[in-house]
Amino acid sequence: MRTAFYPGSFDPMTNGHIDVLEQALALCDELVIGIGVHPGKAPLFSFDERASMISHVVQSEFPLRFETVTVISFDGLVIDAASQAGATVLVRGLRDGTDLDYEMQMAGMNRAMAPDITTVFAPAFPQTRHITATLVRQIAKMGGDVSPFVPELVQKALAARIAEA
Repeated sequence: MRTAFYPGSFDPMTNGHIDVLEQALALCDELVIGIGVHPGKAPLFSFDERASMISHVVQSEFPLRFETVTVISFDGLVIDAASQAGATVLVRGLRDGTDLDYEMQMAGMNRAMAPDITTVFAPAFPQTRHITATLVRQIAKMGGDVSPFVPELVQKALAARIAEA
């Protein structure tokens, strides 16, 4: 059984994340989605809210794989979290050459620390390459339409969170 680890902040989950998720599911029998939680950062959504959104998206978009996906939190090194999850594959999404340069360095360091875990790059599809969670949050906070960039569930959660502020 091959387990893959897909880390990120997922604050919020975007259509770009879903593209990488779909590719990750094709590589493994079990997928662990690791939400990075850092005490120094103030995310828009709590861990529980992000985990719930991810679970709902997985259930609606990939119902046959829902039982094979787990969502966890981690607060240390990605490679340590992947190892603790029993992963042999670390999935990283790439949007552009800047991502590639950074991710290649990280892959080398991770391989040195955990030679039994292979990093696999999932290229973003052209229609989602430009999407970042940071830009989605900014657009939502400024009253823009984020529907082309996130699932409907996330769009509604963003609207509700912005209305609370």
